[in-house]
Amino acid sequence: MTLKVWEREQGNWAVLQVCGEMDLVTSPAVRQRVHDAVADGRRSLVLDLGEVRFCDSSGVGVLIAARRLMRSCQGRLRLILPAQGAVEGSHVNRVLAALGVRRLFEVYPDLASATEEASGPLSA
Repeated sequence: MTLKVWEREQGNWAVLQVCGEMDLVTSPAVRQRVHDAVADGRRSLVLDLGEVRFCDSSGVGVLIAARRLMRSCQGRLRLILPAQGAVEGSHVNRVLAALGVRRLFEVYPDLASATEEASGPLSA
């Protein structure tokens, strides 16, 4: 399966919607889109991972690198990982939790809560 990444704006947030599989071959595309957003001056970024069906260690590495990049430029990174729904929709959430890195990220169940300034993340 391939990976597709769409970018849109929601208020002050740049939103990258990721669909497909994040693996050794496809993860660099996500990394590049994050770097492009930062290069364009975006400092508030949401990664919508609700449609990611598979994520290996390469994908996790991209997420951790994105977090590090956003923190280095005093930016904000939020992830959308639906808490319910199709088993595939929660794959990234399970992978991050299994690796013990889920707590590093601000995770939200949907776009509305991820882009709401007063909204708090889901607990790890």
